[in-house]
Amino acid sequence: RDAGAQRQLALVCGQLNLTAEALRAVAAARLAAPADKPLQLLHASLLADARQYDDACDLLESLLQQGIGPQGVDLRVAYRAFKELARCLDALGEHDVVFAQLDAAAALALQLPEFQQQDRERVPRGVQQARAGYTRQGMARFAGQPFPDQPRAPVFLMGFFRSGTTLTQEVLSAHPGVFLADEAGLLQVVEEALHRRLPGADSVPDKLARLGHADVAQLRAAYWDAARGRFGAAADQGLFVDKFTLNTVDLGLINTVFPDARVLFVMRDPRDVVLSCVMQLMVPTAATRHLLTLQDTAALYALVLDWWVHIKDQLSLPWLEFRYEDAVADFEPTFRRVFSFLGLPWHEGVVNFHQRA
Repeated sequence: RDAGAQRQLALVCGQLNLTAEALRAVAAARLAAPADKPLQLLHASLLADARQYDDACDLLESLLQQGIGPQGVDLRVAYRAFKELARCLDALGEHDVVFAQLDAAAALALQLPEFQQQDRERVPRGVQQARAGYTRQGMARFAGQPFPDQPRAPVFLMGFFRSGTTLTQEVLSAHPGVFLADEAGLLQVVEEALHRRLPGADSVPDKLARLGHADVAQLRAAYWDAARGRFGAAADQGLFVDKFTLNTVDLGLINTVFPDARVLFVMRDPRDVVLSCVMQLMVPTAATRHLLTLQDTAALYALVLDWWVHIKDQLSLPWLEFRYEDAVADFEPTFRRVFSFLGLPWHEGVVNFHQRA
């Protein structure tokens, strides 16, 4: 009879795609706390997951009709409600009103502290510094040199949000020879170690240019220490794949510190990418701060993909680019090429990746 416990149960079941169980739990929670507006929002979201879109729309519209403010719905709940309403209306084919809901959500998001506190210029500034600071010669300084204490190098899986990196991750994870780290932020640990080693306001490319082989070995050690701290002994089993979607911006850092690494880059039709980004509810970060409107999302996409086009032929490490559409339409040939690039034999179990995703 505890509303908080039932809410948590609903959230966990929802994350595990146990939708019927989640709906039972949220219904029990609402019986215990019938006036709880966030619970009403969660109920609507779970109804949408169950494809009960009409019922979800009724709940969301009832919620938003209470108004926004002290006597009604708080900003955060209203923001999420408009996003969920857009999702439901889209599924019901009422496309002409979807964008009005997304615009309303974007306007509210910009009033929330978690979005306001994000440095909007961080990603554009990072790309600008990377374009100015990295050269093929500089990134390849340590190529071919041994790192005996860390003989392995990761595979980095990247692209842009909603481009197919998660599908690729699930397929790779189904291979017994792969260990996959999902959005673990391990390169952030490397960057922090770099800034501790060389304090000051210089950019990452400028600081990397001042490092010697022993310094880079220490940065690699920081990466693997963080991986083992996060995943334990499993991090040392099989091919380690680091999936972090916007590692794209850090390709210069990757090539310099891990010249023996490999890169998988997933692309998708930008119209699908941009629309999907705007439709999603994402954790606020300096990057996702740009994904509230079509215009801002398209601008960030263009910036990041232009950087990829600029840098890919300057990389000294091997990379493979493939398209989400090919992975869907021509699954086995596409992923045979991917596993061959990774030096792994084909494993029939990857065809059934969706059974364990």
